[in-house]
Amino acid sequence: MTAPEPFAARYLAEAAQIIEKIDVAAIEKMIGLLVALRERGGRLFVLGVGGGAGHASHAVSDFRKIVGIEAYTPIDNVSELTARINDDGWESVFARWLEGSRLSRRDMVLVFSVGGGDLGRNVSPNLVRALEYAKAVGASIGGVVGRDGGHTAKVADACVIVPTVNPATVTPHTEAFQAVVWHLLVAHPALQKAPMKWESVTH
Repeated sequence: MTAPEPFAARYLAEAAQIIEKIDVAAIEKMIGLLVALRERGGRLFVLGVGGGAGHASHAVSDFRKIVGIEAYTPIDNVSELTARINDDGWESVFARWLEGSRLSRRDMVLVFSVGGGDLGRNVSPNLVRALEYAKAVGASIGGVVGRDGGHTAKVADACVIVPTVNPATVTPHTEAFQAVVWHLLVAHPALQKAPMKWESVTH
């Protein structure tokens, strides 16, 4: 009897498939949006929940330090975030934060999400309401999402959908490749302004 393929081998093989299938044109479109954002002096607002929230905080640091784009996320102010949830509710928390940040047509919203938001299925309604607000004020929208991309993919100006190669591992692959994509963005020659530490150290 043949031994089953180890999970680690299957998982890494799936990751290799995702790399082969990911939409490079969508990534290049996102790069164009970010270049234009920096040129007009706009701000980048990064949204996510769960793993996407962790990505948002890390990505804001990279876009500010490496790319030179003024960037923010509500995740970095727990006091304000939880006060808004407590007083106004979960569904409106990001939209109200964007409103308080005076989001405008010069700015951009970037979403990290597995489902992308779906009011009908009650999936991340806070992201849906935030994107509705962004559309209303004319801000540009980007996303790195999984499955079919949900609401984010429907309204975004550029959206990278992490291909599903195994329905059982959608979440870990999507969240892993969100980090791959944003690190690609900040390392791209059209965007990177500051050298990265270990690439600039000589031995």
